Amino acid sequence: MNWISNVVTPKIRSIMRRETPENLWVKCPDSGALVFHKDLEANLFVVPSSGYHMKIPVAARLDSLFDDGEYETLATPEVAVDPLKFRDVKRYVDRLKDNRAKTGASDAIRLASGDLQGTPVTVAVQDFEFLGGSLGMAAGEAIVTGIFRAIEHRTPFIIFTASGGARMQEGMLSLMQMPRTTVAVQRLKAAKLPYIVVLTNPTTGGVTASYAMLGDIHIAEPGAVIGFAGARVIEQTIRERLPEGFQRAEYLLQHGMVDMVVPRAQHRETLGRICRLLTKTPAPEKALGD
Repeated sequence: MNWISNVVTPKIRSIMRRETPENLWVKCPDSGALVFHKDLEANLFVVPSSGYHMKIPVAARLDSLFDDGEYETLATPEVAVDPLKFRDVKRYVDRLKDNRAKTGASDAIRLASGDLQGTPVTVAVQDFEFLGGSLGMAAGEAIVTGIFRAIEHRTPFIIFTASGGARMQEGMLSLMQMPRTTVAVQRLKAAKLPYIVVLTNPTTGGVTASYAMLGDIHIAEPGAVIGFAGARVIEQTIRERLPEGFQRAEYLLQHGMVDMVVPRAQHRETLGRICRLLTKTPAPEKALGD
């Protein structure tokens, strides 16, 4: 046995070897360029070279939105788990358990409250990492709870949408969240409080067909896919070729479906200004120089 090559050398290599994180570099889906993960994180998960907006963790979005990154996380009501006892290749309860472990959240909607450039706001963020941000009973209940909280405290309600649509594992119970959230939005408007929707990539299906398109102001992130059915389904249905960029944020802006397309780095300033305008609140000195 050659103890130098078989024992000593591997030990030296193990001591000198530097562990490299798996996500040290991230590849841009648009340009193919590699970007250092810490640079991407510092730039709010927007690729500096191409401007491509990648999915941003919920916590990072909230930290960048509220004043000094300080906010209160709001509890969401518990709902029945797997009322239909649904199972495909995997039990629905197991899917929920896996996604809760992966995201650290109970479901796809997170609620928070705090100050946005001096204006108190209530915010909901839809997490695409949790079962594709699908709209189920828990998500619907969270949105209704957030809206009622905004009405109680007389604050604007801001929601960041990201979803593939209704949650198929809950069947009709999932579809019922569309009219429920719609009624809640109407109550918010009856209370004369602002409802602002930030459409992120992707926002599709029943979410687009309900609360995502009912805002007083609709803001979209650059390049976001926004629509009800997928482009391929539409082409097969109408048997026509769709225009270039169909369902992208910029196309929808040109055709009046959204009010503005705003890069992620400008969300805080833009939303703060809109909230002050709609609530007739004067800008604090700190916000003016923010």
